[in-house]
Amino acid sequence: MATTIQTRKEFPIVPRGKYRLPPGLKLNLPFYITRKFFNPSDPIKLFEYLQRRFGSMAHYRIATSDVFVVQEPEFVREILITQADKFIKERTQQRMKILLGNGLITSDGEFHRRQRRIVAPAFHRQRIQAYGAVMVERALAMREEWQSGKEIGALAEMMRVALQIVARTLLNTDVTADVRQINDEVNAIMGLYHFLVALPRAEAYLHWPIPGLMRFRRARKRLDAVVNRIIAEHRADGVDRGDLLSMLLRSRDDEDDRSGMTDEQVRDEVLTIFLAGYETVATALTWTWYLLAQNPEAEARMHEELDRVLAGRTPTIEDLPQLRYTEMVLAESMRLYPPAWAMGRQATEDIELGPYLLPAGSYVFFSQYMIQRNAEFWPEPLKFRPERFTPEAKAGRSKFVYFPFGAGGRQCIGEGFAWMEGVLVLATLAQKWRLRLVPGQTIGLQPKITLRPKPEIRMIPELR
Repeated sequence: MATTIQTRKEFPIVPRGKYRLPPGLKLNLPFYITRKFFNPSDPIKLFEYLQRRFGSMAHYRIATSDVFVVQEPEFVREILITQADKFIKERTQQRMKILLGNGLITSDGEFHRRQRRIVAPAFHRQRIQAYGAVMVERALAMREEWQSGKEIGALAEMMRVALQIVARTLLNTDVTADVRQINDEVNAIMGLYHFLVALPRAEAYLHWPIPGLMRFRRARKRLDAVVNRIIAEHRADGVDRGDLLSMLLRSRDDEDDRSGMTDEQVRDEVLTIFLAGYETVATALTWTWYLLAQNPEAEARMHEELDRVLAGRTPTIEDLPQLRYTEMVLAESMRLYPPAWAMGRQATEDIELGPYLLPAGSYVFFSQYMIQRNAEFWPEPLKFRPERFTPEAKAGRSKFVYFPFGAGGRQCIGEGFAWMEGVLVLATLAQKWRLRLVPGQTIGLQPKITLRPKPEIRMIPELR
């Protein structure tokens, strides 16, 4: 039975047997990328080309696999919500299991639903509100360290403060040597990301003496040793230390057998939360400073709000409802530069999307970066306009033209934590400082697991 989807336009169909496909590339994709783009490590260029040439849905093949790039919001809704049970994580995200195990980002099906039920209490609103003071405390320490006129790396600084926050809230520790080692090993593994994704059946060759895989094995072994020891220490004392790890260890599945998680499951979730809990927020804040430096009117309006609401005192979680424009600044930054910039799924059966019928086994990709910059949904999309996120503006558009934290049953469980951290850190630092761009920089994109700037953004703090 065909899925009924309300769309604004007709979609061209290319028949193939019983299937109804969108138009797309006729050449083998690796060959086409090599000839057309010369940069297979930057899929955004491919997405942009497909949108220009074929519109909101396009098709290509890699070997015998069908791949579809979806840029139609209502189709994304179908994939993430209405027909979500017909999809699993696609290969590149599954490949992350060799680092994150079977955590919330990589797991599927009933196991994912069970893990989400167990983890959910750790992210209950009342629980995460207790972390607001930690977020402000760490940001205050950073703003006292900055020196007027002394150049900083924006991404490095935001990574540093976000790492300190996740260390305190996840593990109830300051950034000790252990946490720094976790960070270093994760970064080493992230540096191998494209290599691991591109290597066919990398899991089967992990024990081979291939230099990249040898570096990965060493980093993962050191990472596991640190995380497993911290988990063992928390289990041994049996005390709720007020951190997320304590909550994970005490949580039970109330809908099933009241069982908790094994040490292996806890390890997978700790690494997942650790990575998602500082990498994404730090990247979002970095792009926010970059955009504010280029948009002085928005910066001035945010400063006016901070001065009016806070009147010189330190921000608290009670101030969040009044810091509306500051939140809008962060939201608009994540529209233009979403840390989680693309998602993918693989169909487990034939799928109908509007007029299309896609074969089982197909891969579908959709990009927040692309949809959130589409002029069809966002007038003058490249302009930085926080006013797009007033309550009235948000009520007037589809949810699936803006979904930086995903949607449906797999929506980021830490979204509330991330918004609170982003606004409190931004407010605390911007109370005292504005950041100016070092002249002469050309900043590009580094689309890996998150959308980092390339190269580092050099900025100069200036006292307000």
